[in-house]
Amino acid sequence: MSGTWFPEQDPEPVRIGPMGWVRVGLRGTPVLVVVLGGLVTLLLARLIERPICGQKRPVTPYITQGVCKTALGIMGMRLTVVGAHMAQNGAVVCNHASWLDIFTLNAAKRIYFVAKSEVESWPLIGWLAQATGTVFIARRSMDAKIHLDIFADRLNAGHKLLFFPEGTSTDGLRVIPFKSTLFEAFFAQGLRDSLHVQPVTVKYSAPAGQDARFYGWWGDMELAPHLLKTLAARKSGAVQVIYHAPVAVADFAGRKALAKYCEDTVRSGLKDDHQ
Repeated sequence: MSGTWFPEQDPEPVRIGPMGWVRVGLRGTPVLVVVLGGLVTLLLARLIERPICGQKRPVTPYITQGVCKTALGIMGMRLTVVGAHMAQNGAVVCNHASWLDIFTLNAAKRIYFVAKSEVESWPLIGWLAQATGTVFIARRSMDAKIHLDIFADRLNAGHKLLFFPEGTSTDGLRVIPFKSTLFEAFFAQGLRDSLHVQPVTVKYSAPAGQDARFYGWWGDMELAPHLLKTLAARKSGAVQVIYHAPVAVADFAGRKALAKYCEDTVRSGLKDDHQ
């Protein structure tokens, strides 16, 4: 996570009572077992899949999807999917509200994340991200050409890469301007005429009686306290993933026009919530 999002509006410090810690154990332990077990299973399967299929992953994404669906279920999160994941070759762009997005979006459909390089070192989540084919990028202009080559290679392999064009996470109640530079790869020679981009909205509903930003993870929030708060909640909330209609990259004059269209479309999915 990066950037600062309304620090003056940060929720109160996490306070967990005795029963909350019981729920942390009852939920956290099986989530850990499922994630680690799935990680081992995925790595073993990849030993066979990679020599035969190379970058194409016909089997292991189903393991990732199963792990993430199970983890959300253990946490009590109700997942609803609206719309259809595109059949065309291309990328997915989505708003970014929480570390939970990793589980939510993997559970909804088999995709490959594009994430900042810091995520690679996160415990548990970083391990899962590495094993599932996440593309990690550093925020240095000198690496831009390398990133473009990696994106083109993966997109040409048929992978549906998922980008968070906001460049940071938010409180989950709004969509901030998309960074158009992240769309540059879609206009590369050999890709523009064949790629589609699908805007996706992720919308969290807080547990009854909780702050509407309950699942939002932004600004200077630490991962561990937010994770514990989520596991300790007496009641769980829900998340909705909305797949909007995909658009052809070739239909747009350039990256800025495409970024603006996707931003407006993703924001429309939150139109009933605090926009």
